[in-house]
Formats: sequence, structure tokens, C-alpha cells
Amino acid sequence: MNDHEAKKQQILDAFWFRHATKEFDPERKISDEDFQFILETGRLSPSSIGLEPWKFVIIQNQALRAKLADVSWGAKKQLETASHFIVLLARRNVRYDSEYMKYMYTQVKGMREEVYEKIPVIYKPFQEADLHLLDNERTLLDWSSKQTYIPLANMMTTAAQIGIDSCPIEGFNLDQAHTILDREGLLEGGNLEVSVMAAFGYRLAEPKRPKSRLPLEEIVQWVN
Repeated sequence: MNDHEAKKQQILDAFWFRHATKEFDPERKISDEDFQFILETGRLSPSSIGLEPWKFVIIQNQALRAKLADVSWGAKKQLETASHFIVLLARRNVRYDSEYMKYMYTQVKGMREEVYEKIPVIYKPFQEADLHLLDNERTLLDWSSKQTYIPLANMMTTAAQIGIDSCPIEGFNLDQAHTILDREGLLEGGNLEVSVMAAFGYRLAEPKRPKSRLPLEEIVQWVN
């Protein structure tokens, strides 16, 4: 097997290895170096028009984990046992004319002010007419929220490639989780909202059932 084929097999092996780990070995911790590597792959993830509408909050405080466990029916074991627990937040303030948009383009991307003036003009119809993102506050938040799943997937895949387990989690009460994190001052005064959670660590036991997926021919349609 040549290097190209070997690399493809390594990637597929990681996907077969990864499963939604319900309980982690509480005695095994991810090294700082490995977790920073996982976070970096999240940071480098793509986003629509380059806005990076997310924030990754790593909850290591046990008291805060316990509060979240009370409102997260799908994460109780993970919150108790995971080496690292992330809440991925979605950004609300991503309108075409927002200060955040300007910050991303002028400060992060280094665009000159006179060039940036064209950006809101370009993206207003994109948000307003093309994708109907400005129909209400929820549509704009949903746009940000679904983008958080890109770094989520990248971080879980990266973790699997270095032998670290993970579990994506939507099993929580959004309003109650929001209240908890807002009281901790983690939502930037309303600019951020809870999108999805994820636990990382090392599995306590092997999966009870083998991985199953729909066959490729049921989910792929070629249009030539």
C-alpha cells in the first residue's frame, strides 16, 4: 500500500473507531498538547463568508458541570466523566451591518476601511433575499448555529485520528442551559447562544454494537 492509500485508510479507520461515547474513563485525561491540537482544527474550520460565528467554551469547573448536568438529560454521564467538555456557542450579531462583521473583515482579515465599505452592500442581499436570514432573529441564529457543526465535526474527527473519543450532544434544555451560562457571564450579554455540546476523553468500555450506516447507494445520487 502506497503512502496515499495508507493515509486514506488511516482516515477511514478513525471514522470506524469514533462512536458517540456515553461514559468516559474518569482516570484518563487528554494531554494539554493533544487538546490544543484538537481545538486548533476547530479554529481552522471554514465558515460562511469567513465570519467564524462561534465560540468554544471548555467547561472544566466541576460545579458548573453539575449545573449543566441537571438540565442536560443527554450529557449526564459525559459531564461526570469526560476529560474535557465543550459548549459550542453560536453568534447572534452577524448581520451584514454589524460591528462584528466589520471587526472580522478589518481587524482579523486586515481589509482596509475603504474597501470594507463595499462588504455590507454585497452581503445585504445575500442575507436578506438569498437565504432569508433576516426574516427573524431565529433564522440568523440558526445560520450561525448550523455552522458550529463544522468545527464540531472536525474536532471529533481529529480526536479520533489520535485515539481520543468524543460525543456530540444535543440532549439539553436550551433555555435552562442559556440561563446557566448567561449567569456565568459566558454569552457576551446576548451576542452568543448555546448551539451544541461535545465531550472528549477516553472510552470506559467498547461499544456494545458495531457501527451501522446507510449504504452509499441510498444516500448518494449522481447527476451527470
